[in-house]
Amino acid sequence: MSSITNKSIRDGIVIISTEGYFNKDLGEALKAIADEEIKNGHKSFLINLENSKIVNSIGASILIEIIEDLQSMDGSLNFCNLAPIIAKTFKIMGLTKYCETFENEDAAIAKLA
Repeated sequence: MSSITNKSIRDGIVIISTEGYFNKDLGEALKAIADEEIKNGHKSFLINLENSKIVNSIGASILIEIIEDLQSMDGSLNFCNLAPIIAKTFKIMGLTKYCETFENEDAAIAKLA
């Protein structure tokens, strides 16, 4: 089963952890959280994909929607703890041109905060 396992805010960065297959359902759950946090004034997001080992095309397209929403307000969507297959998928799809990827949360916070 896929789910959002944690949401926290650290140094002004919204950190969202996922678990399971990153598909339409998980993508929509993430989008709902991102939309709510954008309304709350947050513009910097970090998605921890440590417990998600695969992202399908619909999940990726929802990530692109979030990236577009954030770009319009000078915000950013970033990722950490990517499985090699997800890192490769993001690179092939061109997502890494619009977001940064980090080894772990601490590395991301150090750069983004």
